[in-house]
Amino acid sequence: MPEPDLYRNRDFIPDFDVIMAETEARSQEVAARYRMERDIPYGPGPRQTFDLVFPPGDVSDAPLHIFIHGGYWRAGSKDAHTLVAEPVLAVGGICALVGYGLMPSTRLGDIVAQVRAAACHIVDLAPRIGADPTRITASGHSAGAHLASLLAAKAPGDTARPILPDIKGLLLISGIYDLSGIPDSFLKDEARMTTEEAADWSPLLAVNRPGTHRIITHGQNETQPFHDQAKAFASLINEQGASPCAYRSEPARNHLDIVLDLADPSTPLGQTLATLVAGEEPQRRSGN
Repeated sequence: MPEPDLYRNRDFIPDFDVIMAETEARSQEVAARYRMERDIPYGPGPRQTFDLVFPPGDVSDAPLHIFIHGGYWRAGSKDAHTLVAEPVLAVGGICALVGYGLMPSTRLGDIVAQVRAAACHIVDLAPRIGADPTRITASGHSAGAHLASLLAAKAPGDTARPILPDIKGLLLISGIYDLSGIPDSFLKDEARMTTEEAADWSPLLAVNRPGTHRIITHGQNETQPFHDQAKAFASLINEQGASPCAYRSEPARNHLDIVLDLADPSTPLGQTLATLVAGEEPQRRSGN
């Protein structure tokens, strides 16, 4: 019998489709309750757009948070993750949800460049939408956590010094930081990631920029690669001295329902997001 593919989360989450449906339904509900500006372009591609979600009332010098969705670089959408804005809005922040081109038609290096360009555009836009450009934070889930990490790092694939946005804090959820196992995983025909791309854009091979506070977390019920890579990445950042890095594990959560916690201001993870957006520094804490 073949070994299970530990990256194929569907095989380890019995209610996979139920959670995905709940995530989209809650996103639609949040979108209906708040003022939004949708599909603001930052590049020429049809997916190179972002949405803005605003808190009630007038905003001035508000914190601004950028969220990057997952989907193993070959699926997913910003529209299905509007729910993540809820903890941001709870502390008076503005939430930007970023879209990007998908593999295999868009190569991984181009996706990294798109997300960086989107974040820089959002930072430049901040004063015009009532946000404070000195209070920018970001988060991402799964492949989105991988991409968010590279908003504050120079990867081996960066042949020149990359243009990076000024990000004060990063919350990285259930990320993939060592891409070496992806080319031969179940994604082989779906993403078609090459071994060269995996080496070029693995955060565990990157140099992380100082001055950005980082929180790295994953679900306690996720498969072993997500545990191991989160711990290794947190250790690397602390070894590099790239500002404080907190590592944690979310009890009884898997790769999907952790997003529901992230979007709920009453949960520990939702509170962590709200605290980061509000400008409080993360505390170092070990997970289980």
